[in-house]
Amino acid sequence: MATVTAHGEKVIDAPAETVYGYIADMRNHHPNFLPRAFSDFAVESGGVGAGTVTTFKFTAGGRTREYRMAVAEPQPGRILTESDTNSSLVTTFTVTAHGAERCTVRIDTKWEGAGGIGGFFERLFAPKALAGVYRDELDRLADYAAKQQA
Repeated sequence: MATVTAHGEKVIDAPAETVYGYIADMRNHHPNFLPRAFSDFAVESGGVGAGTVTTFKFTAGGRTREYRMAVAEPQPGRILTESDTNSSLVTTFTVTAHGAERCTVRIDTKWEGAGGIGGFFERLFAPKALAGVYRDELDRLADYAAKQQA
């Protein structure tokens, strides 16, 4: 098995603290910028930041998988992680300020991929598919931030 990674990154014209708040608030903000690949998003416990647990379905390449994610904040206000409680998958959101009114948001996901020929195709196609989903999510986040500030 090999580690599979995927990422996306975008500069957003909004304060880093505000954008991080949208990402961390799983109850009131985060669902508003999720792409269509995510469905049945629900907060199981908590709601904002560390200690929150969410569930959702993710569909890509014609396959749907259920996730149960535990949220942690290794660097509150800057780095938030979502770790699947049933697999090795971890998604990290990193928000980096660029002055008072701009930031970069990076989404990184990694997991231990399958072995054999299935693993080969997973390593080949999954990162590209996820990168497209992350571009969509980051575009939606930028639009959401702009509308919230208007």
